[in-house]
Amino acid sequence: MAKIGRNEKCPCRSGKKYKHCCARRAPQTIQALSAEESAKITLMQEVRRIQEDAVNKRLACRELGVFFFFSSSAGDAWLMEMTDSDCVQVAANGQALDTPIEENAETIEVNWSHSYRIQNKNLELRSYTDKTVRHLDNAPTKELNAATRRLLKKLTPEQVKSVHLKDKSEADSSVDL
Repeated sequence: MAKIGRNEKCPCRSGKKYKHCCARRAPQTIQALSAEESAKITLMQEVRRIQEDAVNKRLACRELGVFFFFSSSAGDAWLMEMTDSDCVQVAANGQALDTPIEENAETIEVNWSHSYRIQNKNLELRSYTDKTVRHLDNAPTKELNAATRRLLKKLTPEQVKSVHLKDKSEADSSVDL
């Protein structure tokens, strides 16, 4: 088993840092996900988890590859796609919504309803259907921006050019946190 850094996310998928979660438990109880288990984690599983958090009105933030999920204490939950700045609401007022996601072993298709951007530490959403703009109060913009920066570090310069994100230097200066 590979050694887990204390500042890395906990392998139990709690969303907490390892040092604040399983590091305090006995070492024999900690098991990292195997390659097969981690491959079985699907987008819909994570959507269901964040919907459950929203129904229970728990604050939560999670990442899965290029996807960022968050739920609020008001019972709302959103799925964000960080490379193209797209998003869709998956829960509202404590009620899970039908998710416009089709997923199989080879592809993931999502019918995105909004685009987003972080402006002055606020999350601004623009609807694709009627072009209305709304701001989400108390959205985890700091966590979303940090996740986006981590994603940018993992991408090659060619990959960064192919997505809608700005390059690393522009992204760092555009959001003042």
